[in-house]
Amino acid sequence: MSILFQGRATGATAAKVSLWRKFVMFWVAHLRQAVTSLGEIWLTPASSLLTVAVIGVSLTLPVTLHLMVKNLQQVGQGVDKAAQISLFLQQDTNETQIAELLALLQADPQIAQVEFIDKGQALNEFKQSSGFGDSLDYLDENPLPHVMLVTPADTSAAAASALLKQLQQERYIDIAKLDIGWLERLDAIVSLVRQAAIAVAVLLVLALLLVVGNTIRLMVLSKKGEIEVMKLVGATDSYIQRPFLYTGIWLGLFGGVLTFLIEEVLMWWLEQGIATVTQLYEGSFQLQPMSLAELGYLLLGAILLGLLGSYLAVRRTIAQIDAVGV
Repeated sequence: MSILFQGRATGATAAKVSLWRKFVMFWVAHLRQAVTSLGEIWLTPASSLLTVAVIGVSLTLPVTLHLMVKNLQQVGQGVDKAAQISLFLQQDTNETQIAELLALLQADPQIAQVEFIDKGQALNEFKQSSGFGDSLDYLDENPLPHVMLVTPADTSAAAASALLKQLQQERYIDIAKLDIGWLERLDAIVSLVRQAAIAVAVLLVLALLLVVGNTIRLMVLSKKGEIEVMKLVGATDSYIQRPFLYTGIWLGLFGGVLTFLIEEVLMWWLEQGIATVTQLYEGSFQLQPMSLAELGYLLLGAILLGLLGSYLAVRRTIAQIDAVGV
């Protein structure tokens, strides 16, 4: 290789090394400031613990409401029989027509299950449950119709009502009935809790921004002299702001972890009471705790809240320090 090309190759390698070093030093500087900000939190344990406690307890309320909505929806999905539609067939419906209607319903994607009850079977069950077995033996013909019990794939009130209207138009069906009042009430309760969770979350987010912002503002003011010296030696605003931003991130992360721990304790406590109630009613209900995805969203949201609150506070406070210094 000639000297000319050798020099060019060496220069290119040096340029690559230089770019790689800048990349590494960039992340090293961020890591150093992140660790330093964690140490600053450790140096002021009282105020830091108070801020973390406020974040954790404040986030607990909207997270609890979210879990309430989640478990109420589970209740609605676990009671398919209550959303069953009863189809009473016409008295003159023959076996061929019944088989035709049954195949049509089973092929409908809106229907999860179809159960056929023969009118003879229905009469026998009525004899056993009513206590009028001997009297019913004197009837010349069975007055009860054939019945089909249809379970909707979607057991919500709106979907079940729409399916009911559709089935009423089918041939061979005399009457279609659905007791949907309680489903509508359950949907209304779930909607109310969901709206309350959103409203509470918005209000608490604003409150948390103020709490984190005030904490970071006090930390910036406590280091006013250091910031002024750094300004004199040419430090940029982004370099000065970065440790405080990491402080907000740490506070948000610790607050999110505290929220998770509080929720786990609440779930454990509520499970004891729910287990007692379900035993009395001979039922089974299992509380759905926070999933891994929900935990991730919680921690991410808490971190973003801490970052945003610290960013707004540190930017404004440093601007005020610059104005006073000028």
